Amino acid sequence: MRKVFSILLITIFISSAVGTASSEAARIKDLVNVNGVRANKLIGFGLVIGLANTGDQATNVFFSIQTMVNMLQKLGVTVPEDRVNQLQFKNAATVMVTAELPAFARQGDQIDVVVSSLGDARRLQGGTLLMTPLKGTDSITYAIAQGPVSIGGFSVLGQAQGVQKNHPNVGRISGGAIVEEELPEFFNTQDEISLSLKVTDFTTGSRIARAINFKMKDVVAEPIDGRTIRVKVPKFYKNNVPGFIAKIETLEVEPDIIAKVIIDERTGTVVMGENVRISTVAVAHGNLFVQITETPEASQPGPLSQGQTAVVPRTEITVEEEENRLLIVPKGIGIGEVVNALNAIGVTPRDLIAILQAIKASGSLHAVLEII
Repeated sequence: MRKVFSILLITIFISSAVGTASSEAARIKDLVNVNGVRANKLIGFGLVIGLANTGDQATNVFFSIQTMVNMLQKLGVTVPEDRVNQLQFKNAATVMVTAELPAFARQGDQIDVVVSSLGDARRLQGGTLLMTPLKGTDSITYAIAQGPVSIGGFSVLGQAQGVQKNHPNVGRISGGAIVEEELPEFFNTQDEISLSLKVTDFTTGSRIARAINFKMKDVVAEPIDGRTIRVKVPKFYKNNVPGFIAKIETLEVEPDIIAKVIIDERTGTVVMGENVRISTVAVAHGNLFVQITETPEASQPGPLSQGQTAVVPRTEITVEEEENRLLIVPKGIGIGEVVNALNAIGVTPRDLIAILQAIKASGSLHAVLEII
């Protein structure tokens, strides 16, 4: 039986006009990143306590005991060495704590943290993270995390079965870390800044540089390559670089979009931009359906023959081939005409994927074909 797939074609119409701002234009701040303005990853190792017998099993996670003993010793509690191996901390779990330190974060700012079980704890529901230093790649402690863990779900286990919602071994603490160390910065003393395009494109970079120069009435911006625009800070903004960036980042520029076709074979989704073009090509597409049915039968021996019952395989093969239809796709047509032309020969999403791959292989599809 033939399965019919739904087809999703999203057509994105991008205007080629440059001088006039329109609904297709985007702000510079949405197209670029300012070099040096980014978040930094932080990581730490800690303990979550207060679990309802759902923590690490000491016999399986040896470092859980070591971590607990070290913490108790720092708090002035002495644990006899001969009793260490007898400790059981089912209400505690070792965890890794991760966070992002935003650009320009200041001491006292609060940031969110993610808490993930490291041992064999069943769930972190109802637990509290103890004070955990969060360090960067330079081993400097930039924040301290602590607080109750929220897992956004639950997990209940019985003797025969259990019920679980979401992933109970990972939780979050909103505002759970306090920034203690600020990143060094020299942002306000720079003579020039670099803007990095989120999508490499020479045309878009040139348009951004022209828009900035037109706004500042001076040649202060120039594209360095297909991704970077170097911008000199005018004298008027020498000690006010944030003000200069605020002035130029709201300028609108129409980005140039590369012709691209995105195919998701798992769902049969095809997304194509309006600027996809096809040279003259003939398309003939048909389908061959082969159905194999196994219907084994039992063979009974004749009476008084001393034979045995045997299973006799029986195979039925049905082959059905659809009639090929030939379609001529003319040169230079756009996405609307492509869709109409392919629909004219009754293609399904799976057919469309195969046709586009074949057209690309023939050199007639003038676009990047990306399969995800």
